[in-house]
Amino acid sequence: MSAALPPFPKPQETTGPPELLQLGTGIEKDEPCLRADAARNRARLLEAAARLIAEHGAAGVTMEAVAAAASVGKGTVFRRFGDRTGLLMALLDHSEKKFQAALLGGPPPLGPGAPPVERLRAFGCAMLRRCVEELDLQLAAEPSAERRYTAAPRRFLRGHVALLLRQAVPDADSELLSHTLLAYLDAALIHHLTEQCGVSPARLEAGWLDLVARVTRTRPPA
Repeated sequence: MSAALPPFPKPQETTGPPELLQLGTGIEKDEPCLRADAARNRARLLEAAARLIAEHGAAGVTMEAVAAAASVGKGTVFRRFGDRTGLLMALLDHSEKKFQAALLGGPPPLGPGAPPVERLRAFGCAMLRRCVEELDLQLAAEPSAERRYTAAPRRFLRGHVALLLRQAVPDADSELLSHTLLAYLDAALIHHLTEQCGVSPARLEAGWLDLVARVTRTRPPA
């Protein structure tokens, strides 16, 4: 019998910039102490795994294939990530951190410095492109239904959207509306639309821009 899940945290109003949240796999905790060669090996392994996923999908990625693609011994891959699940989680964590960094400190309009509506448009389009590129990986790492909305990356993204909504439409319920907007960017939905319904990524992006325009009562970009 499985252990009982911990109680859900109570919803909290997002009042300031969202905290930088990560997957928390535990793999990165010794990162500051890594020797330079170990850090380079880790980066090379993650790059190799990303290439393999892009070419063959997450299901076709093995520890042996990653080691060969990165030109290191198989033992190096196991020592660094433990097993295949650890490798996939580290890869998603790496991608998540890069995306968070772009939101918090990258160039506008995805990063700070642009009006909130422009940032909302850029956020959704960037999320859609990222999801299409990493679809297998995103689906493989999808949290269970009980934890989908409390997972750290999801909380960070929702907090970011809620903050932009509060700035763009102060009279709206930004907390609930942020969930609605993120539902459009759900990996399972994007898989259904692109793989099973044949919807193009360009149409998905146009739909996001239209949704943001309707929610914020602005005109979509020409």
